[in-house]
Amino acid sequence: MSRIGKQPITVPSGVEVTIGERMVEVKGSKGVMSAPLFDGVTVAQEGDQLRVACSRMDDKKTKSYFGLVRALLANCVTGVSKGFSKTLELRGVGYRAALQGKNLNLSLGFSHPVVYPLPDGITAKVEQTKIVIEGIDKQQVGQVAAEIRAFRPPEPYKGKGVRYEGEYVAMKEGKKA
Repeated sequence: MSRIGKQPITVPSGVEVTIGERMVEVKGSKGVMSAPLFDGVTVAQEGDQLRVACSRMDDKKTKSYFGLVRALLANCVTGVSKGFSKTLELRGVGYRAALQGKNLNLSLGFSHPVVYPLPDGITAKVEQTKIVIEGIDKQQVGQVAAEIRAFRPPEPYKGKGVRYEGEYVAMKEGKKA
């Protein structure tokens, strides 16, 4: 049985949960999100807590959905109440970022600027050499951060590139003459 699935989800005040037959909808101050329900997995609201239950523990597929549904619901509740954010650092001479409307302009040492259009539901803040990506969907925030990092991942010789805040890059020694 899933250890994650057994844990209750605490619903903060100001967050409204609607449990349907195939979907659970969560409304909060930052927006609305929904999580799917799978066969054999049920969700019940008891006061300010959500509990996920698995009816068929002999079915391997149902057991695997048990913890997944709980994690997705917890991310929905956190997303609509607090939101998620990832911070990227730009390291390198001349590496800059600027926000122009819904586009993020990046100067990453290429002969051309890289223009990244931000998807709906994602906002970005640029502070010197830091880019803060925020949104209510944890998966989407992580995906946008990974796509921006993929333009110029940190290289191991000088450490130049785009990296997550606090990311450790193992430095290599250069070629000896």
